[in-house]
Amino acid sequence: MARNTLPSQPPRTPASQPADGRPRLLAFGVRRLHSLLQELAPQYADRAAIEVLELGFGDAVAEVRTRLAHPRPGLQAEVLVAAGSNGAYLRSHLDLPVALVKVSGFDVMRALSHARRLTRRIAFITYQQAPEPWRSFDEVFGLDITHRTYRDEDDARACVQELKDQGIEAVVGPGLVADLASEAGLHGIFLYSDDAVREALDDAVEIARIGRIEAARRERLNTILGQLKDGVVAVDMQERIETLNPAMAHLLGADAGTLLGRRLSDVAPELSLATTLRDARTETEAIQRLGHRMLVTSRLPIVEQGVQTGAVLACQDPAAIQRADRHLRSQRTHQPRPTATRYGLDDIAGSSATIARARDLARRCAASDATVLVVGESGTGKELLAQGIHRASRRAAQPFIAVNCAAFPESLLESELFGYEEGAFTGSRRGGKAGLFEAAHTGTIFLDEVGEMPVPLQTRLLRVLQEREILRIGATEPTAIDVRVIAATHRDLAAEVERADGSFRRDLYYRLNILRLSLPPLRERREDIAELAGTLLSKVAARLRIDPAGARPLVDALVEASTHYAWPGNVRELENLIERLVVAGDQALAGKRGARAALLDLAPELLDAAPAAKTAPTPPDTLRNHRAQEERERILAVLAECGGDRAAACARLGIGRTTLWRKLKGQGAA
Repeated sequence: MARNTLPSQPPRTPASQPADGRPRLLAFGVRRLHSLLQELAPQYADRAAIEVLELGFGDAVAEVRTRLAHPRPGLQAEVLVAAGSNGAYLRSHLDLPVALVKVSGFDVMRALSHARRLTRRIAFITYQQAPEPWRSFDEVFGLDITHRTYRDEDDARACVQELKDQGIEAVVGPGLVADLASEAGLHGIFLYSDDAVREALDDAVEIARIGRIEAARRERLNTILGQLKDGVVAVDMQERIETLNPAMAHLLGADAGTLLGRRLSDVAPELSLATTLRDARTETEAIQRLGHRMLVTSRLPIVEQGVQTGAVLACQDPAAIQRADRHLRSQRTHQPRPTATRYGLDDIAGSSATIARARDLARRCAASDATVLVVGESGTGKELLAQGIHRASRRAAQPFIAVNCAAFPESLLESELFGYEEGAFTGSRRGGKAGLFEAAHTGTIFLDEVGEMPVPLQTRLLRVLQEREILRIGATEPTAIDVRVIAATHRDLAAEVERADGSFRRDLYYRLNILRLSLPPLRERREDIAELAGTLLSKVAARLRIDPAGARPLVDALVEASTHYAWPGNVRELENLIERLVVAGDQALAGKRGARAALLDLAPELLDAAPAAKTAPTPPDTLRNHRAQEERERILAVLAECGGDRAAACARLGIGRTTLWRKLKGQGAA
């Protein structure tokens, strides 16, 4: 380090603190350059706040470092101004930009011309090397002028003394050299002109302006990066860390300030960007481990104006991606999706008072998002009513998801309803699967046969109804859902709640039984059978693409013959019978005496359902009658075990449906 012989307490030009946003410059010069800087600085008052200090080398560096370590408003320099060896020294020891006072060809010509007017024994002393203009002049004009270079103040003093001993009378050089020459009794010619200093000050103002633009850009970028949950780090071409956000510093387990300038490969070899810097290749969404964490990483080269200047690494937490995915799925309300329903409330046929009341109550239920419990025997149209409620509600454009709780075993029903995470169980789908509750988000889910739901799942369903969120199998964080629940059952849930075995939870029953709708069985609205038969005939014929005219006589006969039929399968059974008549219509009527005779072959259960005589004679107590009584009791017992399902009873008894109806008719039990 050069020895500094300048005053330790330099005089300073008064400098007002730039509260108006002007850039602040700190100009260093000694002797003649200091005086020139003081003279020119006021001319820049409208463009910059310039403070001129008569310091050089180590003292100048110490002053700047003190200000950086103890910042005070108005004293923080943005750009330094210096000349010659002093400027080079500041550049090599400080990180602040330095605008150099440069020697121009005009400066060299002016100084040499001035020296030649004084004497012909001239020397030219410069810092480290001759300026380009001097080398050009010397080659073209062959100037007989001695040239020397110096490295520091002591070297400059020695050069001056040596040249004096050689008879040199005038020395041209920077302020330090010119002053040393004057002290030695020689002519000291100052090399720098006013224009050279002005050019340096102009450069400093422009550097400060560009620096402020870059600083604002960098601050904006850092603000954006600071808000990101993903870790982001940028490096230069030597893989030195230039910037990183708090999330990346957290991943690396260190303070951001201690990481700047270090090679990323030294900090975290797993996250190295060396390959990206070498090959300039983009790599996105790679899965890799950092310590005990799994990360999704993306690597991209940084290219500025066609030149690669570094690389950037972004790290995402897979758990955060999954949370965002669940959040987005739970928040998707922007695009209406087509409804999956086929029926509205007006599609529920019938004009009887009981069905009319059910339709009116369903319309009132549609205006609310409260849970609905639909109660009715199998085949009464519970799902049709649920679809009608959905279509009449504000959720009509959203999904309608129907699931039969009796159709799945417990473990499968749980995964279908609530979904699962990847790896939740053997055979689980890669990436997991959304459950039906998630699929019904913003819409309606219809839980048919909810009374058949296993008790453990009843507990989970209760939580869904209470908290409006689901937890996938294998997940640790719940997913919020917005779902309207409509449940249906053919069971008497109130009685199930009171049973000793606790087959249905009381608290769940109360949660479901907020809005209650009861659908009457078909036998309680016989006046609707004719209307239903006509509607179903048109529907079935259209679905099967068969002309309904051929089956109409059979349907009319069916309506007439079913006056006393109990209709255990309700509307579903009626539809199935009509479909049977539509398919076999023309062929059944061919060659027969009439529609009733054809109906006897196709649906004997209806014709055998005529009521018994009001005063039937008491059968004699014979062996045959005893066997008939036992047979009747056996048939009735099997029917009870099969829940009234006569097809299942026939299968267990090993008899045909016609035989079953005949025996029941003969025993007065039809």
